[in-house]
Amino acid sequence: MAIKVTMPRLSDTMTEGTVATWLKKVGDKISEGDILAEIETDKATMEFESFNEGTLLHIGIQAGETAPVDSLLAIIGNEGEDISALLAGGDAPAAEAPKADAAPAAEAKTETAAPAKAATELPKGVVVVTMPRLSDTMTEGTVATWLKKVGDAVAEGDILAEIETDKATMEFESFNEGTLLYIGIQEGNTAPVDSLLAIIGPAGTDISGIADNYTAGGTTTASAPATEEKAAPAAEKVTEAVAETSNGRILASPLAKKIASDKGIQLNQVKGSGENGRIVKSDIENFTPSAQAQPAATATAAAPKAETAAPAAPKVFVPAGEVFTEEIKNSQMRKIIAKRLAESLFTAPHYNLVIEVSMDEAMASRATINTVPDTKVSFNDMVIKACALALKKHPKINSQWKEDAIIINHHVNIGVAVAVEDGLVVPVLKFTDAMSLSQIGASVRDLAGRAKNKKLGPQEMEGSTFTVSNLGMFGITEFNSIINQPNSAILSVGAIVEKPVVKNGQIVVGNTMMLSLACDHRTIDGATGAQFLQTLKQYIESPVTMLA
Repeated sequence: MAIKVTMPRLSDTMTEGTVATWLKKVGDKISEGDILAEIETDKATMEFESFNEGTLLHIGIQAGETAPVDSLLAIIGNEGEDISALLAGGDAPAAEAPKADAAPAAEAKTETAAPAKAATELPKGVVVVTMPRLSDTMTEGTVATWLKKVGDAVAEGDILAEIETDKATMEFESFNEGTLLYIGIQEGNTAPVDSLLAIIGPAGTDISGIADNYTAGGTTTASAPATEEKAAPAAEKVTEAVAETSNGRILASPLAKKIASDKGIQLNQVKGSGENGRIVKSDIENFTPSAQAQPAATATAAAPKAETAAPAAPKVFVPAGEVFTEEIKNSQMRKIIAKRLAESLFTAPHYNLVIEVSMDEAMASRATINTVPDTKVSFNDMVIKACALALKKHPKINSQWKEDAIIINHHVNIGVAVAVEDGLVVPVLKFTDAMSLSQIGASVRDLAGRAKNKKLGPQEMEGSTFTVSNLGMFGITEFNSIINQPNSAILSVGAIVEKPVVKNGQIVVGNTMMLSLACDHRTIDGATGAQFLQTLKQYIESPVTMLA
């Protein structure tokens, strides 16, 4: 009996999905566990496997098309089975329907068959790679760096490019293998999600017309000679650009370039440890200046374009009294940070509650904890643990606003704000209340390190119920943060300050820290926020109570 396969919900926030690639075609035999298609969700492109076996009788959503969750994705059944009733919206096949209607959908007698026919006209083994949706709010992406060039062999899992999303610059890996035949979006260019990013296939495959006729909804193949002539110069142009990149520009990650520029390090003096000799952050941080391996004139001559030499260029001298401005193009991350924080500040009525806590006991406890071998706990880790326990006692803080209801989260997922190049990301510690101090410490170090190296997955930045932002390491004693929606509150943590304090009627030297809680007044009343801070203060000032 034929079975309807619907668009799956592959993430908790997914409302629609895009079929990136079909790995099976109408008429193919399907076994349980076979990969039917690659589906682009709101968080990543994922493989979707079949839970049924039989023959693929119908494809309802063509490659490149987007449809809501639960839409008809495919029909699997017995070969030659009548599926007219299912296509008409019924739950069972119509036994009396004429057999002629059971012919494979590839006959192009229905509207949905036409795109399928076009999709199958791609040369054998050729895959169209589109701009991925790497975060739930991403609508367009910028190619920061290509790590492969036209003609390079690509293996499954190889990093194709670094793509700048609305949240971070992330490495985009290939889900296919073959040869990189075409690059659709050059470095520095921005394009909408689902735009043609690249074409991968067997070496030497003729892909004439595919790029020219590609749309976000799919591809059509044109075989006219004029199309082939038009495609050839485009391919030459891409090859030229790649040659220029490999011959005239030193390969380095955007973060490595930024750090090198800040430190005044010339990239041609640094040996790269990344793929294909690419310079990464650690190479710059570990670089020790030595005798000039290459004269500055050589470095200047090697750079064919002004923007290529910019990272190593000296700062512009501006004579006193002259007006000088510099325009820096807004990155995707910066645009989205501006948009979301403005929305948060002007839609959620913020107010701040400030409290000062004594850190003497916390400092003594941390020193004792860190005497345990292979254990390293920071004050920030202690604050995060205290927040997790306090949120369990005050669940209204762990909430979010909706127009018709307030959602109380009884699980605790704490987001930790991490500064990265050109912005801020918030990796999330899932079920923080169940983690020990050492587990929190190890997880924060891991997440922060991978965030700065652009190794975080989108799912690791989703689902926070509360956020902690710490600027104490920069000497900031007190500040107020903007709420990271849909959270209802964010805690700002200042530096520990040594100063005179009153204890038992005596003025003594003590260590204190300022905490500021920004609350959404729609969900959290002042008294509720104050009670949360009192509980938090108790945990921090007496860390042993966190073990109770």
